[in-house]
Amino acid sequence: MASSILSSACSCVDFRSWRKLRSRMLECGVSGKGRSPIFTNDTEIGKKLYLGMDFGTSGARYSLIDGEGIIHAEGKREYPLYMKEEKMDWIQSWKDTLFLLLDDVPVSLREVVASIAIDGTSATTIIIDSRSEEPLSRAFLYNESCPDALPLVKSIAPAKHTVCSGSSTLCKLVSWWNSYPSSKESAVLLHQADWLLWLLHGKLGVSDCNNALKVGYDLEMDSYPPWLLSQPYSHLLPSVQDPGTKIGYMKEDIRTQFGYPKDCLICTGTTDSIAAFLAARATQPGKAVTSLGSTLAIKLLSSRRVEDARFGVYSHRLDDKWLVGGASNTGGAVLRHLFTDEQLEKLSEQINPFETSPLDYYPLQAVGERFPVADPKMEPRLHPRPESDVEYLHGILESIARIEAKGYELLKDLGATPVEEVITSGGGSKNQKWIKIRERVLGLPVCKADQTEAAYGAALLAMKGACENATSD
Repeated sequence: MASSILSSACSCVDFRSWRKLRSRMLECGVSGKGRSPIFTNDTEIGKKLYLGMDFGTSGARYSLIDGEGIIHAEGKREYPLYMKEEKMDWIQSWKDTLFLLLDDVPVSLREVVASIAIDGTSATTIIIDSRSEEPLSRAFLYNESCPDALPLVKSIAPAKHTVCSGSSTLCKLVSWWNSYPSSKESAVLLHQADWLLWLLHGKLGVSDCNNALKVGYDLEMDSYPPWLLSQPYSHLLPSVQDPGTKIGYMKEDIRTQFGYPKDCLICTGTTDSIAAFLAARATQPGKAVTSLGSTLAIKLLSSRRVEDARFGVYSHRLDDKWLVGGASNTGGAVLRHLFTDEQLEKLSEQINPFETSPLDYYPLQAVGERFPVADPKMEPRLHPRPESDVEYLHGILESIARIEAKGYELLKDLGATPVEEVITSGGGSKNQKWIKIRERVLGLPVCKADQTEAAYGAALLAMKGACENATSD
């Protein structure tokens, strides 16, 4: 899939007649409530653009690219804070953010958007009533554990299977199934990306094989396994397509409201970490991508599939290779809790990345870890705190780097292709001192990806879907 998205996706369009975009981009301001930070109106008549949206843990972004991969517009939104019964109403927040992003795309470019794809956080689960089209519960978030369902899941799934983790989609489904008191006949399970895309195309019950992995989808069989289909809740499972596959066209009421074309395709999406991997364009075994966002996610392109739920390790299929990895709860969210962006920038400037920090932390924002140790009871370790904030930040950055190194070493021990180079994406990739610290701790070359945002990877999927549809036509 990686190679087909990055190379063959553009083969259906003749780009030679397109003139190059001007290098100068217009700055439009960057803020959670603002419009796109980059926007160029230098778009030829008839030129098609592809829209990708990334719904991450702390906010959402969009990226609008052409067939050469050039960005024409991009922007971000913070999730609005809505409360429902004293809890965060994530479903309403995500829905409103989706339409805000659609409206943030420059009006002059909307009419040439050929396709849209969305990525979302892995194992974030929404259960919908297919009749009323209303949620049957609150959203189960990506890092939420359902230990009550784990024994039941382990009793039906193969040993060490990806679903044998309390935070898996299947555990969330089983937990809901056993606690929901009313009829479940019309219920449908959707992942975050599936649900957001459904709002655009209207065909309930469609997913992609990346998101469906943690509900038990078998990537080698390319179907749900018999042990899962025999369960009483199997009718909730969505149909599964490859990422970047045409589902349908944008609903008429939405396209007319926002000014998108009649033939705007809606394509299956993927998870946020895989979208970040695709954006980095790492195509050879041994190449890895670390996404340093609110959490830390690592993905390694491997010739061999590796699965072990004891350590939160799982594999996605990419053409004839495997994308092996896991996601830790450590990461940028911990840093943002302790420091402002301005503090992080100023303190980082004073760090000597070639010196080893003597401080040993396990930076977590809350109790629980998924990878490289799957322990829902793990406590954050952020003490003792030295008097110097520079030393404190140095210790935290280096501790996160050690967790990253342990993750890659674990993948190697489990049989994956050894990592040779690490490409960095996400917000943390902007911190050059941190890159140098990680390079020393990992003992590997570390570089920043040319494209660091998952939204760019989602846009590549949108391009793939549009080009495959054009070829089939």
